[in-house]
Amino acid sequence: MLPLMMSESAPLPLSVLELATVGTGQSTADALAATTGVAQAADRLGYTRIWVAEHHNTPAVASTSPPVLIAHLAAVTDRIRVGSGGVMLPNHAPLVVAEQFALLEALHPGRIDLGIGRAPGTDAHTAIALRRDPAALSADDFPQHLLDLLGLLGDRRVEGGLAEHFAATPAPTSAPEVVLLGSSGFSAQLAGALGLPFAFAHHFGGPNVQAAVELYRESFRPSPVLERPHTVVTANVLAADTEDEARRLALPGRLMRLAIRTNRLRPVPSLEEAQVDPERAAAEGMPSNAVVGDPVQVAAELRELAAATGADELMLSASTHGVGERVRSLELVAAAWGLAPAAAAAC
Repeated sequence: MLPLMMSESAPLPLSVLELATVGTGQSTADALAATTGVAQAADRLGYTRIWVAEHHNTPAVASTSPPVLIAHLAAVTDRIRVGSGGVMLPNHAPLVVAEQFALLEALHPGRIDLGIGRAPGTDAHTAIALRRDPAALSADDFPQHLLDLLGLLGDRRVEGGLAEHFAATPAPTSAPEVVLLGSSGFSAQLAGALGLPFAFAHHFGGPNVQAAVELYRESFRPSPVLERPHTVVTANVLAADTEDEARRLALPGRLMRLAIRTNRLRPVPSLEEAQVDPERAAAEGMPSNAVVGDPVQVAAELRELAAATGADELMLSASTHGVGERVRSLELVAAAWGLAPAAAAAC
């Protein structure tokens, strides 16, 4: 079941987008151990879900195979929903994705999300290596592939396609929750037409969040999986005990985003490296919609974001070098927001 909207007794749900970032001096194993710690903290603190993303050929990101990482994270947590933010469907055959996530749902019923995107999650050369056919780089077939995926997962609205001949599992008893991801009107309109939840990638820094979520709501048609629109809005968020400390901790993430925008990919620099980085001024001068500050400031800005977008759920991504700082940010935001820790919620 999707979480309810904010009320006097229940704050708007918060979730976590975890990119399994690799910092200077860290190995892939270090990054994945850190992501495990973040997931366990989010589970304990009362966050609704944690998603991991598909990225390839990127030195700063260890999350190349969301289904594998999701299986691990779901196994070491108790109640939090675990999913993809997202699986890039053009990189994979719909039947492969359906089988992977049907299996995950069978292992962890009621806790698996399948966030689907249509971007490659990598550069063009790597996308060709993944797809093996340059003609497959187009996303023109994405709507049909999405329908095939839904049909394979048991959506009875889908007629024809792969589901006529194949099944993701022989006898499924439940299905993962499918969420369509996007940063444009195309995905918003498609999610609305199919009656799916929609997650807008506001953490990318684009200016189109209000227009996209409004288009989603206008396009929405109730479906067997969702009676009313449900919008998840992502945001770069980093909280610390003081505003100055938060801004210091946020600098490695700003340098990483500059590296992405200038196509000079690198691991996330350490705090010490960031302070003396020759591109520090350029990174700090780059426009940003990141929410950075002490817990009171961060909670206030998140409430403004929720009000401006009408979001039903906010998903937070913390970008810095150390896992301790990421976990501390989640703790501070959870306390300021009024999330109920897992033990208290179970009482």
